[in-house]
Amino acid sequence: MSRVCELSGKAVMSGNNVSHAKNRTRRKFLPNLTKVTLMSDVMGASFKMRITAHALRSVEHNGGLDNFLVKARDINLSLKARRLKKQIKKKIAIAIAA
Repeated sequence: MSRVCELSGKAVMSGNNVSHAKNRTRRKFLPNLTKVTLMSDVMGASFKMRITAHALRSVEHNGGLDNFLVKARDINLSLKARRLKKQIKKKIAIAIAA
């Protein structure tokens, strides 16, 4: 399983450990990934995702998973999240038309 956030697209970064003597050795910066279950109001179901703590805060700030996905760019989203976004948009369009 890759270390990439499904909602924000944050992934592993590389850099250096720098000692007091300025010796540099390569290291990895891992994203703070957690497995969470998010509830979709429009779909009426919950979805398990592996997201960063930063993305979880963003979801809560935007008022839930539905609002976050509608506003999010497709480039950052995983395939699973893009499919969910498409379903949510379709349900919203049906609700508005009715």
